[in-house]
Amino acid sequence: MENDRGCSLGAVGLAFLTGGLAGAAVALLLAPQPGRESREQVRGYARRAEEQVHELADKATEFMDQAVDKGHEFVQEKKMVLAEAVEAGRAAMSRERERLSGEKTV
Repeated sequence: MENDRGCSLGAVGLAFLTGGLAGAAVALLLAPQPGRESREQVRGYARRAEEQVHELADKATEFMDQAVDKGHEFVQEKKMVLAEAVEAGRAAMSRERERLSGEKTV
């Protein structure tokens, strides 16, 4: 889905997540604590971020699968409608030919 500026929801979410991670990394680097603790915190944040990215990718995949399924259903429905219209046109043409051939012989 896109908003009025042409940005997809996934792109906005990814930008938000990236900004949050950058802010957290800067805060950790500037925090008054030993380097070992900072590295452990950064690893924890990185693991959580990776999990969130995977969740976001899974949701995006699920959304796309649903959209493809709905698109397939739409196409099948329209094919049926078109086939019915073509058949109705053929029947009408056949009736009109019969009518016209009946008028010529009289």
